[in-house]
Amino acid sequence: MGLEVEPPDPPELEFVDPNEYEDATVAADDEVDYKREELQGFLEEGAWEEAFEQWRAETDLAEREYEIARDLDLFAAFDFFWDDFADRVGYHAPGIPEDWQEREYHPDLDTWGTVSAINAELTSFGQIVCDVLKEEYIDWEAEYEPPEDLPDFD
Repeated sequence: MGLEVEPPDPPELEFVDPNEYEDATVAADDEVDYKREELQGFLEEGAWEEAFEQWRAETDLAEREYEIARDLDLFAAFDFFWDDFADRVGYHAPGIPEDWQEREYHPDLDTWGTVSAINAELTSFGQIVCDVLKEEYIDWEAEYEPPEDLPDFD
């Protein structure tokens, strides 16, 4: 379908332990480096816009739904972090909460379908950003070394 809109600015990544999110689990020790500074630089250097262009071309969101997400600053609430254990970029996608009706969250939100569409498309966008970062920007290798006493399953 596609969307004819301008990309929002990339989020400002701040330190948050990814394990605090309900939708992310990261195996880590106390001295973990989530490489947010490096990821922030990549987002600003073009990864965010490149991912947005890919997402915009294939999203099913209507412009009205996109504008709701922009009004709510949901794109600014994304978080991206390096998951060394899994050798991947992890992310937390923001979303509209389940109690949106009681809270009068946004005047143009009128159905669960709209809420679900926005939340699903934000999740899809987050994954595209991670893929672009990993495939085109990140050149480091995971530092995780598995213990030597793991069983051999060959």
